[in-house]
Amino acid sequence: MKNIDKIPICNDCFAEFNSVFAKLSDENYTELHSAKVCNFYKRNSVIYNEGDKIKGIYCINNGILKIYKTGIDGREQIISFAKKGDIIGYRSILSNERACTTAKVLSDATLCFIPSESFLTLIKKNSNFSMSIMHQTCKELGEANSYITDIAQKTVRERLAEVLLKLYNTFGVDENKILQISLTREELANIVGTATESVIRLLSEFKKDNLIDLQGRKILLLKISKLEKISNALF
Repeated sequence: MKNIDKIPICNDCFAEFNSVFAKLSDENYTELHSAKVCNFYKRNSVIYNEGDKIKGIYCINNGILKIYKTGIDGREQIISFAKKGDIIGYRSILSNERACTTAKVLSDATLCFIPSESFLTLIKKNSNFSMSIMHQTCKELGEANSYITDIAQKTVRERLAEVLLKLYNTFGVDENKILQISLTREELANIVGTATESVIRLLSEFKKDNLIDLQGRKILLLKISKLEKISNALF
């Protein structure tokens, strides 16, 4: 971790990323900009660990983080990803609980730390911001409910197809149809909720069926409509 020389301007950043902070007043932006601290984190940096007492929230200016829980056997279960414009750690502040997940940097990231006092003051002073936080909380709860249903009712093949589509919808692809996020096979397995060997086998099957192509860790999505049919998901 290291301090950055050029501190991002809050209102420019939030407007660009359609953040939960987008509807703050100019006065709120000024207060937020004065309170925050921004740092650069290299890949594999841990922002906070499960069980830590978090003293504020983090807003992602750029980069990608993975949010995960650790099982009894030490295996990761990836819950979600955070990208530019997203915030992490806010649930612990609202509930006054220790972190229930770990946040780790997947690609070099710049994060702005907002102390809990400043975050809670914004909630109290700005009703639009309060509603945005409520919407974000409800959205994450809905995603968690969907994940529980998928684990219980879908096959691993269906879940892998759905994960690839979610990565596509979240991060997009470049001009060569390559997903704009690079994950190891183990990380993919930790999202799907299965063994790494199963993901490797299914990716090979998807490639054989010409649904995807593989270039090392890079995944090219060739037939989105067929992946949607396999996943049985609604987006």
